[in-house]
Amino acid sequence: MITDMDLQFTAVFRRVPEGYIAFVEELPGANTQGATLEEARANLHEAVSLVLEAASDSSERTKVHRRGINSF
Repeated sequence: MITDMDLQFTAVFRRVPEGYIAFVEELPGANTQGATLEEARANLHEAVSLVLEAASDSSERTKVHRRGINSF
């Protein structure tokens, strides 16, 4: 998990007939929707957290893998 960082992203919200769609320009995969703007904001916050957590987990697996290769 990413901690001790102050990250800033560009959140984009668009009104559509069903409510709102939302995405973060800098994070592919961080997108969502909601019936209201408040719901879309909350959903986007969760989506960003999940994308960052997945990236962090992936980074940790890569570090472990590289350590294993370098130890030969």
